Amino acid sequence: MTQSLGALGEDRVAQHLQSQGFLIVARNFRLRGGEIDIIATKSKLLIFVEVKARSLKTDNLSEVVTYSKQLKIIHTAQYFLAHSTKKYSLSDCIYRFDVALINGNDAPITYIPNAFTSAD
Repeated sequence: MTQSLGALGEDRVAQHLQSQGFLIVARNFRLRGGEIDIIATKSKLLIFVEVKARSLKTDNLSEVVTYSKQLKIIHTAQYFLAHSTKKYSLSDCIYRFDVALINGNDAPITYIPNAFTSAD
């Protein structure tokens, strides 16, 4: 069975993060109304990563993470933080929302740290 482009993209981004010293805490963390593709930690930093992989070339790939999608990711992250802090020893962590864009099967990863922020 072949993986979807999205799953392949998530695998590539997870490998990239691990090569940067991040520990993958969760993948495809789901909550009713939201999902976070990758949750990773390094030192006192916790990142919530949205991965967007597309087979068609476009100049506006980052626009696929709409404000509505951002709110769903933020809500899901808040739930994760409220229910997983002790399990993963995350009480003193700072967190951010990153976006990883892959525009084509063999395209390089465009990684955007702090792509958006929560409104808290």
